[in-house]
Amino acid sequence: MYRGRLAPSPTGFLHLGHATTFHVAQRRARAAGGALVLRIEDLDRQRCKPEFESALCEDLKWAGLAWDEGPFRQTERLTGYEAAWRQLAQAGAIYPCQCTRRDVTLALSAPHVHEAEGEPLYPGTCRPPTIIARAESAPGARNWRFRVPPGEEIRFLDACAGEQSFVAGRDFGDFLIWRKDGWPAYHLAVVVDDAAMQITEVVRGADLLEATAQQMLLYRALGLRAPSFHHCPLVTGPDGRRLAKRAGALSLRAQREAGARPAW
Repeated sequence: MYRGRLAPSPTGFLHLGHATTFHVAQRRARAAGGALVLRIEDLDRQRCKPEFESALCEDLKWAGLAWDEGPFRQTERLTGYEAAWRQLAQAGAIYPCQCTRRDVTLALSAPHVHEAEGEPLYPGTCRPPTIIARAESAPGARNWRFRVPPGEEIRFLDACAGEQSFVAGRDFGDFLIWRKDGWPAYHLAVVVDDAAMQITEVVRGADLLEATAQQMLLYRALGLRAPSFHHCPLVTGPDGRRLAKRAGALSLRAQREAGARPAW
């Protein structure tokens, strides 16, 4: 059975880009006679706000979106993330890292070093020279990074964007899977949740194509079957740049308050 998901984050009001992607997810689920799950990705405790979460469901319904299961909140699913962390630690697939984002950025001052959008390419400062299996019971107050296989090509067929290829160590480096604030990072939480919720296809924006390659490595390391993917073209604003939550005029909430009607 087809199972898709809507996975908004309450770090701001949803905008037209979110609604467009979510409508594609709904359309594909309905066409397949499947189910749609609503998951609220609220792990960024500094940016997630109660007012954004309360607005989230209202705005989705106003935009004509409906779901069959949920909402589920990631902050209520910590047990599953910790179990995945222990599995990775015992396999030596991750290691603790004391580097801050500023440390990583300073280490990459050379102009030839690639920096992926949103996360600089980790230079391997804390990476152990050999794989170390760890029997620790909890992550503790430390960052943990996933050890990528340098030079390995990760390929997948995207239902919208076509054939995709990324090279570990070149297009992205060792990435965070747990943060020292006690919460899992995006990649680990998404992989664990999509597997636990038996999601068969992930529909999201094209800006996450590289993230998919990283997550494919996590699926393999955890012995999980990866879903298929459909990455939608990004909606851009008048300036040609992709929409962000700070683009208030194009938020669903602003349109609702202005008396506009959904475009779908």
